[in-house]
Formats: sequence, structure tokens, C-alpha cells
Amino acid sequence: MSVTEEHQSQLSDKLRHNLEKGLHDVQAKWTVPTAFLNDPEVHDVERERVFGRSWVYLAHESEIAKPGDYVVRYIAEDQFIVTRGEDGNVRAHLNSCRHRGMQICRAEMGNASHFRCPYHGWTYNNGGKLVGVPAGKEGYDNKLEKADWNLRSIPQLDTYKGMIFGCLDPHAESLSDYLGDFKFYLDIVMDRSDAGMEVVGAPQRWIVDANWKLGSDNFVGDAYHTMMTHRSMVELGMAPPDPMFALYGEHVHTEHGHGIGIIGPPPGIPLPEFMGMPDNIIDEMKARLKPEQVEIFRPNNFIHGNVFPNLSIGNFMVSKDHVSAPTAFLTLRLWHPLGPGKMEVYSFFLVEKDAPDWFKEEGYKTYLHTFGISGAFEQDDAENWRSITRVLAGQFARKGDLNYQMGRGALTPDPDWPGPGVAYPMDYAEANQRNFLEYWMELMLEDRPVSDKPSEAHRSPNGAQGNGKVEALAGTKETVEA
Repeated sequence: MSVTEEHQSQLSDKLRHNLEKGLHDVQAKWTVPTAFLNDPEVHDVERERVFGRSWVYLAHESEIAKPGDYVVRYIAEDQFIVTRGEDGNVRAHLNSCRHRGMQICRAEMGNASHFRCPYHGWTYNNGGKLVGVPAGKEGYDNKLEKADWNLRSIPQLDTYKGMIFGCLDPHAESLSDYLGDFKFYLDIVMDRSDAGMEVVGAPQRWIVDANWKLGSDNFVGDAYHTMMTHRSMVELGMAPPDPMFALYGEHVHTEHGHGIGIIGPPPGIPLPEFMGMPDNIIDEMKARLKPEQVEIFRPNNFIHGNVFPNLSIGNFMVSKDHVSAPTAFLTLRLWHPLGPGKMEVYSFFLVEKDAPDWFKEEGYKTYLHTFGISGAFEQDDAENWRSITRVLAGQFARKGDLNYQMGRGALTPDPDWPGPGVAYPMDYAEANQRNFLEYWMELMLEDRPVSDKPSEAHRSPNGAQGNGKVEALAGTKETVEA
């Protein structure tokens, strides 16, 4: 649903019934209807009610480090030029000329001081201002008010620890409030270095014939699949030798559908502390993080998580092949929906800017071998998601339920967990997935009008963190010190 539309999509009686039943069942029976994973109406509605209301990850500040740098990113169908202006401000403009709607930026990334529409030549600077109109005297008698026809800015834009998020809802809560307690866990992976994190290279991108929610579901809490899906990695010596290695962790979720799994080494299998990070990063991390965050990270082997709706985190220590020692790396994955049964995957490799070159090189190679576009783990997961989406497209298949009952009657929250959220003392659980789907269903059922008009009470808060400034709203001069 475009940001230009001010009406709200209506739910059919059938979809509303399925959502109400699903919300009841996920809370009471710990089951979820199969109909949500490959349905055209679900896709149409969630574009507005989920992606139109949530804070969605767009880019990392290191991707647009210099004035004029830009990338093109998406929230559902809406396409934005995320750029750093000559003034150092980070902005996101709808990639559409105000004259006839033509796409003005045809490259996915680069550096430009101006963007010129290839249709009629209207030209905008990288701050979004209309600065040139061909035949302005002849066609408009020099009376066109250019200031009224600047590029449209995203309603809300903010950053956290270098991550740039956008929101199409000008009335949505602040990014800081949206992330809430989950910031505690984001800090563990994104705030270990005094120099900050950087994205290395362009993101790898590929299309998978699968519903986007399967990627989020997998990363938000599914440690259980590793025993079977990735068993070959154990047999090849690229993962810990215990096939149930992902059992030994903590399973944590917070408000707004966010969740994370933090997995330590299996019993009797020694691994280096802090994932074998370089000494300088460990020293900086101990100074930057809270003591409880340091202790959570100390015995870590794998971290998997998801920021609702579609930003997943993987901080893993695995081997790139059967003869190499395990190496840690960090990847962010964005599951961009292209339809009810198709998504584009954006896969980013991040590393601490001040890490030694050997660590950056080994981490990147390990990422490529395991979770890159042809990575061994990645291929395992994609095949599962394609199969699920294909099978559940059938008429009879859509009328069933999926079991999310792991831990029912067996697991209780961990009273000794030092971090926020609801935590369970074993990562073979499905509370995170239920939390994710429950929030998704709540958003899908929420009836309220949609408007582009900004609310003073909901302007981008002082939680922006990064380099320069982040411009908050279209048509205003307000900026947020970052």
C-alpha cells in the first residue's frame, strides 16, 4: 500500500475470522493457521497494516558514509532513496518524480549530488529539493513554486547504533520505544566497538519463492531445525559435533514481536570466550556494555534474532570448511516481500571497523561459505522455505493448523536470566515465534485510518544515534541531532 493512500484496506469476513481464530489459538492452543503463509489477500493487507505501521530497517550508516552516498531500499512496494546530503543529514526520499511519478534514481547505490528524472528532466539535489525544471520560462512563465514540489520524504526516519529505520506511519511511536527492551540485545551485537560497525561491500541479494515470514520465523526463535536441517554441517565438521548444539541456549522475546536466541557451547565442547573476538574488541566491549551484557556474550557460540517485522540477525561462530577453525561473523538479513509466495533476501556482512584485517578477512570468507548466496547453511534454509510455501498454496492445505507447542507444559520462564524480556532456559522452544505471530495478527486486525499528515507528538525523537543528523519529516525544517 503506497504512502500516498489515506484509506485503509478492508478485511474480508473470511480473513478477519481466520485472524481472530488464529489470535485466539496462538494464545490458547499454541497453534497457527496455515492460511497465513501463502495467501494473496494476506499479502495485500499486511503491506499496509504491518509494513505500513512498523519501523522497517533500510540501511546501515556505513553504507552512506560520505556526503552524496545513497542506496535504494524498500518498504513493501514503496521505494526510497536513502542518502547522506551535502550537509551531513541522512534522509529518505520516495524514488518518484513529482511531475509524472517517474523513478528518478535508476541505480541501487552510488554517489550523486543531484537526481535528474529521465522523463522530463526535473532535477532534485540530494537533499530532496527541486532545483531544476527544463523550459521553466517557456512552460511555466517562471512561476512554478519549486519549493512545493520537492521529493516526498518518508514520514519518520531514525537510527539506532548505526542502523537506519523508516516508518510510513507519522503517528507511530518512536523508534526507541518500538525497539524497547530489545535494544539491550542489539547492543550486544552492534555496540562492541568504539569505532562502530561497518557493512563490507554491497549486500548480496537473491530471490526465493517463499513467504517472507518464514525467514523471520526461522531467525526469531527456531533453533530446533538445526538438528535435522543442518545436520550435514555437523557431519562435515563445520558446526559443533553435537547435532543438538542449538539446544544449549536462552530463548528470549520482548514486546512488538522481537525475539532472540543466545546459544552457548554444548557440554564438554570447549570454545573460546566471546566467540574468539580480537583482544582489542573484547577490551572495548567490556568498557561499552553493561556487566550483564558482557556475561551473556562471554560463553556465546550463536546468536539468532529478529527485529519485527523482517530484519534478522545472525552472529555465528562456525567453520568455513571442514579443516578450518571456527570464526565469528555478523550478518543482517532483510526479508523483502515481493508477493505472497516470493521474497527478495538482502544479506549484509558487518564487522567492527577497528578489528584487525585478519579477523575481517576470515569472517568474510566464513560468511560467504555458510550464509552467503551459495552458503551451505543458507541453501538448507531456503529449500525448506520454498517447500513450505509451495505445499501450503493448495486449497485443502490452507485449511489446516501448524503446531507451535514446543515447551508447552515443559518450560517455564527463567527467573535468573539477567536481561529483559521473557526468557526460557533452553533454545528448543517456540515462544519467540508465537510472540512474533501474535503481534503480526494484532496489527492485521487493528482497524484505524491511515494518514500522511504528521503529528507533533510523534515526530522523530532524540533517540537517533549515528553520524550527522537524521531528517525526520517531509516538508519540515526539523532535524534530529544524531
